[in-house]
Amino acid sequence: MSDLPTLPVTFRPGHTRAILLTAGVVIFLTISGISMLLEQLGPGERASFFITGALIFWVLAQISRVKVVADESGVTVVNIASRRRLEWAEIVQVNLRPGDPWVFLNLSDGTSLAALGIQPGLAKQRAIADAQALRALADARSTAHPVEDQG
Repeated sequence: MSDLPTLPVTFRPGHTRAILLTAGVVIFLTISGISMLLEQLGPGERASFFITGALIFWVLAQISRVKVVADESGVTVVNIASRRRLEWAEIVQVNLRPGDPWVFLNLSDGTSLAALGIQPGLAKQRAIADAQALRALADARSTAHPVEDQG
């Protein structure tokens, strides 16, 4: 199938990532700047401002790291606090229904895994295209390398 993306391919919400990282830098610089302008603050209090700004930046950076990486052997889903590696045969269905905040992967063990790396928030058409590409890859890969029945 020629319309399949070349592997490896990474899907991530680019606009959201840029906004989160920019906001993190702005918040850090603002809080740090305020600590420098307040002359009555001691060194410990200033340090607490810097640490608070750095912590806020770190949280926003963690949120912005979400992605879905597809390669020859499977898919790695990186969410805010977790990372999961899936073989192609484990992915039964790729879903992005109207109103969904991100893609959901239905897995062969009967569970569903949220894939926050594809989300329609700020770039709906791109998210739809990314979901369709991942769906096409999963369909092509799972049929090209079917799981053998151990019966």
